Amino acid sequence: MSFAVALGLALASAAQDQAPLCTDRPAKGNSVCTVPVGAWQLESTAVGWSRLESAGSETETLMIGSSLVKYGLGDRSDLQLGITPYARALSEGSAVAGFGDITVRFKHRFTGAAAPVQVAMIPFVKLPTAKRGIGNREVEGGLAIPISFALAGPVTATLGPELDVLADSVGSGRHLAIVNLLNLSRQVASRLTLVGELWTSLNLDPAGTVTQASADAALAYSVTSNAQLDFGANLGLTRETADVEVYVGISLRD
Repeated sequence: MSFAVALGLALASAAQDQAPLCTDRPAKGNSVCTVPVGAWQLESTAVGWSRLESAGSETETLMIGSSLVKYGLGDRSDLQLGITPYARALSEGSAVAGFGDITVRFKHRFTGAAAPVQVAMIPFVKLPTAKRGIGNREVEGGLAIPISFALAGPVTATLGPELDVLADSVGSGRHLAIVNLLNLSRQVASRLTLVGELWTSLNLDPAGTVTQASADAALAYSVTSNAQLDFGANLGLTRETADVEVYVGISLRD
């Protein structure tokens, strides 16, 4: 199904009495909310591009259709499947392209809808379906704990502590990576939300610790209660982080 057809169907079938669409995009932060029970939801990066320049070499990465497909299991939980139909990495004139890794996630919200502080957990595992050069051909996983609360005025803050178990870059061992973020969002118009975010990752690889950080900004436009468009850009703050990432995306609910 084409992008235009999918969006048209979402617009035509939008129900006015449904809760507003709640997504784990844009930006890197996860939301606390889950998909309504029995509902399907698609959250997709239609096109994403990044560039990393390090030690005199430059790597560009293109992703098309990188998506989370979600299904609501209950009032506070959903199951999620992450896929990337096409990824392409270009470095020093050599390109590797193909299908990306698959990620399986489960989200459960601990708190009720009226709680002033909302907390959820997202355990996940990455399956190595991508060829080497796009992925590392290793099973990896982790646990994210999104925490969300209202600040003064219409601003919502989300913290995103996460602990990952990753494969060592040399050998067959495993090590930890510590991820965190601060995400601030505010509705600036009736259908438009502005998002700002600071993201960090400390990868404790025995071969050498990798420190990454980025400053991220995004806009999300609510087309209907069942469809959202977004655009974002992330700027790297360390040498190990992509210098720039840009993307456009769409989210649809049945």
